[in-house]
Amino acid sequence: MKVLQLCHKSPYPAKDGGCLAILNISQGLLNARVDLKILTIETAKHPFVKENIPKDFFKKTEIESVYVDTSLNIVDAFSSLITQDSYNISRFFSPDFDFKLQEELTKNEYDIVHLESLFMTPYISTIRAYSNARIVLRSHNLEFIIWKRLAKQSSNMAKKAYLKLLAHQLKNYELDVLNQVDGIAAISKRDAEDFEDLGSKKPKEVIPFGINLNEYSFQKKNYSELSLFHLGSMDWTPNVEGVNWFLESIWPEIHKRFPNANFYIAGRELPEEFYQNSSPNVHIIGEVEDAKKFISANSIMIVPLLSGSGIRVKIIEGMALGKAIISTSIGAEGLNYKNKENIWIADIVDDFIEALHFFNENKDGIQRMGIAARELVKSEYDEGLIIKNLLHFYEKLIETPIHNPGKITA
Repeated sequence: MKVLQLCHKSPYPAKDGGCLAILNISQGLLNARVDLKILTIETAKHPFVKENIPKDFFKKTEIESVYVDTSLNIVDAFSSLITQDSYNISRFFSPDFDFKLQEELTKNEYDIVHLESLFMTPYISTIRAYSNARIVLRSHNLEFIIWKRLAKQSSNMAKKAYLKLLAHQLKNYELDVLNQVDGIAAISKRDAEDFEDLGSKKPKEVIPFGINLNEYSFQKKNYSELSLFHLGSMDWTPNVEGVNWFLESIWPEIHKRFPNANFYIAGRELPEEFYQNSSPNVHIIGEVEDAKKFISANSIMIVPLLSGSGIRVKIIEGMALGKAIISTSIGAEGLNYKNKENIWIADIVDDFIEALHFFNENKDGIQRMGIAARELVKSEYDEGLIIKNLLHFYEKLIETPIHNPGKITA
C-alpha cells in the first residue's frame, strides 16, 4: 500500500502534541511496512530542520518540506471577515506547496492521501485533479469548537464577537469539507459523534493517539509531597487560558489549604506574563529538554483546560508514565476514563481541593491512580492495535469504487 501523508507541520522535532500525533501515525505506518511518503509544510513556528530527523526515518519517508508564511496578515484577516472565508485555514494554502503536491501526484500513484488536520484540506481539489487516491482526513480536533469555547470564556465583548465569527466561519468550512473527503479518522469517539451530528455521512474510524509503552518506562514510587505540574505548548491559546484560570481562581485556595504544595509550569513559548507571576510556590520552568523526565519527577499532572477539542496527547503520555492526573472535563474529553479511578475530574475549586485532600491523606493513592492510568493506556491506546485499525480502514476505502470526474487525464 502506498500512502502520501500531508502534514501542516513536520513530525520532527516532536515538540508538542500535534507533532507527536503526526509522528505517531508516520512511525506506525512505517512499522507496518507501508510505503510512506511525507510532504510537510514548515513555518516560522515549526521549522523543518533536516539534522533533527533520524536518518532511517528520512530515508524511508523521503520527507520534503515547503516553507509557508502562516503569520497573521491584518489585511487578509480583515478581508476574511468580509468574504466569510476561514482565514485560519486559508493561510495554510501555498502555491509553492500546491505545485510540489502536483509534481508528486504526477510522478507517483498513491492508494491513500492522508491529510493531517483540517489545515491540509485546501489541497483536496489538487488531489482530486491529479490522483484517484482515497482521501482520509486525520482530524486532530474540531477547530470550530475550540474557538466557540474561547468566545464563551472571553469577557472582552469585541474579542468575544470576533471569536464567535471565527468559530462560525470554521464551522461552515468544516461542514463543507467533511463531505469532500472519502473517510475521517477521528481522534476520539466524541469527535466521531460530533461529525455525525454535523451531518457527515462519510465512513469514520476512531484512531486515537497511540503509545508504545516500551518507550515510557515506569517505576513504582512513593510520594511524600504534593508536586503539581503542567506541561504544554504555551503558543496554543487554550493552554494559556487554562493555566491563567488555574493560577487566578484555583491556586490561591490550594496554597491556603496545602501551604507545602508546589506547582511547576513548563512548556515552550511561555508568555512573559508567566515569568512575572508572583504566586507563592509557583515555579516557572519554561521549555524542558526531556519532557518524560520532567513528568516523571513530579507527582500530579494538572490539565486545567476550559476550551479546546480532540484529545490531549500529554494526558496519554502522563498516564503511560504512571502519573496521577487532575483534569477539567474538557481537558479529559475524548478519553475513555473512569473518574477517581484512572483520572480525577475537577471543574471548580472544590473539586481540586477534594482531590488534593485525598492525595495528601492517601499518598499511596497517587501511585494507585498512576498504575490504573497506565493500564488504561495499555488497553485502549496501544500503538500497534491503533495502526492495525487504521490500515483496515484504508483497505475498506480502497475497495469502495470512486467516481472522480475532475481528474486531469494525460
